[in-house]
Amino acid sequence: MEQLLAIRARGITKSFGDVVALDGIDLDVTQGQIHGLVGPNGAGKTTLLGLLLGLAVADGGRLEVLGTPVGRALDAPDGVAGFVDGPALYPSLTPRQNLAALAALRGHDARTAGIDDVLAEVGLTGVADDRVRGFSLGMRQRLGLAAALLTRPRLLVLDEPSNGLDPAGKRHVHGVLNRLAADGTAVVLSSHNMDDLEALCSEVTIVATGRVVFSGPLSKLATDNRELDYRLLTSDPQAARRMADDTPGVRIVDDAGVRQDAELLVVRAMVPALDDLVVRLVDEGVALRELTPVVSPLEAAFLALTEQQEAGR
Repeated sequence: MEQLLAIRARGITKSFGDVVALDGIDLDVTQGQIHGLVGPNGAGKTTLLGLLLGLAVADGGRLEVLGTPVGRALDAPDGVAGFVDGPALYPSLTPRQNLAALAALRGHDARTAGIDDVLAEVGLTGVADDRVRGFSLGMRQRLGLAAALLTRPRLLVLDEPSNGLDPAGKRHVHGVLNRLAADGTAVVLSSHNMDDLEALCSEVTIVATGRVVFSGPLSKLATDNRELDYRLLTSDPQAARRMADDTPGVRIVDDAGVRQDAELLVVRAMVPALDDLVVRLVDEGVALRELTPVVSPLEAAFLALTEQQEAGR
């Protein structure tokens, strides 16, 4: 069955004076998918999110959102909600009053707008009548999410939604986003928190200097891009070290920056070579108790891009 696209972008360009923010961006996001947007500061992420939310228009290219071509007017497409650079809130009002004001701006009756439902969904029922002025950053983020959910969007665009969230709040927000995706909502999530992206996203797009440098499943980063360092914990560390040293494409890492002990082996390899080592360990009866990347493929790609960008300055 063909997947329906919530976003289809082809050759999107956007400049601000002499600064090229987006330089031929292609992007596909399917309905029911949480799609991560990653890149160093200044890569063009915020500009792209602004286009999706109707806060700006592209200079060139073609953008379709929820099946509708986006025109030249500054206007959020129907069915799209979210925030960039943090949610806009009235600090002197309560969460309930903020959402009622937002509903009124959209021509809805606050009594039937589902305000209590979205406050419960983001876990703010207990503070629904407290003034937002005293809220922490994490609570403001959750209220911003509630405001976005008020319209029951089919595309949700979020910029750093986990800022200021404690572990319980983060788990709550993750649950909300996963439920939305399961119900068919597309979510575009921009964050510098790699753990969030890896926990939530089925696919990611990495941008640098206004261009897409990778787009696809997270698993493809490990197989396509570069060597990674992996921790191996086995039942026979000496045998594992001997086999790692003898497996083509695998190098033992003894850098001072990587934690070492008698039981732990750290190797550097691409996935095919690592697979060869694992097969050899199993064939020799060596139990593999742990195999984890020292730095995740997504974080490694982000760090490499950041280093390349710094080197080019």
